[in-house]
Amino acid sequence: MAKSKSASPSGGLHLLGKSGAGFPQTVSPDILETFDNRYPHRDYVIHFDCEDFTSLCPVTGQPDFAQLHIQYVAGKRCIETKSLKFYLASFRNCAAFNEEVANRILEDLVAACSPRRMKVTGSFASRGGISVTVEAEHVSRQGTRK
Repeated sequence: MAKSKSASPSGGLHLLGKSGAGFPQTVSPDILETFDNRYPHRDYVIHFDCEDFTSLCPVTGQPDFAQLHIQYVAGKRCIETKSLKFYLASFRNCAAFNEEVANRILEDLVAACSPRRMKVTGSFASRGGISVTVEAEHVSRQGTRK
């Protein structure tokens, strides 16, 4: 579960403002940090784009390159950007199929911030003339999480 932060000027965030922090070696949702959504009464869409996402093929061990697009309507919490950067970078050492990667990212982000809606799109680079795009989506209905 993502760390909850206070309302201080820095919000008690652990990664923000620390240039010496190294990228994690394993994937963990504990990397994700959140902060209070100051406009929880309003639907607005937050977009994150990662143009240089990398994970590993679980069969060959070769890198899989992708562009990730994450969009969500926040509930009470928002994802802190630097922690998301570190979380996504941790996949560089993760051997998983493209479909698993997109769905795991969605599950971890939903668990961290309980959004109203969220969609993760991974557009993976072509291998053998075939590219793969995976879209995983979460929609909260009447206060229930999926």
